[in-house]
Amino acid sequence: MLTPMKTVFRTLLYLALIVWLGAEIFFPITAAVTFGTLMPDIHAAGTIVGQLIRILHGMGLVSGAVAVALLALAPAWGIYKARAALAPMVLIAVMMGLTVYSQFVIIPAMERDRIAAGGTIDPSAPGPITANFNKLHTRSEFVEEGVLLLGLATVVLVARAESEKS
Repeated sequence: MLTPMKTVFRTLLYLALIVWLGAEIFFPITAAVTFGTLMPDIHAAGTIVGQLIRILHGMGLVSGAVAVALLALAPAWGIYKARAALAPMVLIAVMMGLTVYSQFVIIPAMERDRIAAGGTIDPSAPGPITANFNKLHTRSEFVEEGVLLLGLATVVLVARAESEKS
């Protein structure tokens, strides 16, 4: 493959990883600022953060699909050895799986709890609905942390693949 094409390939791959990981790093800061600013109105803050996490997940899934497609093509284009491209592809697939789990399992369950509580959840209020919501929220945080850690490991593996070029 011509050198300019390799540059374009790497740029797209790095951009996909940067977009996803940057959003993963920035999201908790945005959530904290939102809740801090709107503290008396927990419902409004939760609504905003809920929309932001849906956007984060969409960005992650698109970025992940782009990265997996590029890594799948990399060996055929002579950019990375097949073996070197496989590990980052697997990690990205796991990241995407975690993102899908959060988006389509955890978030809808949290939304059901919010509706069952009458439209607003006060995380400090006692009760089974709030307890379940808090459990789901903690799980959501762990899932996002897992995506971030796997993403960082992916960056390391991609950097390593650079040194193992075919």
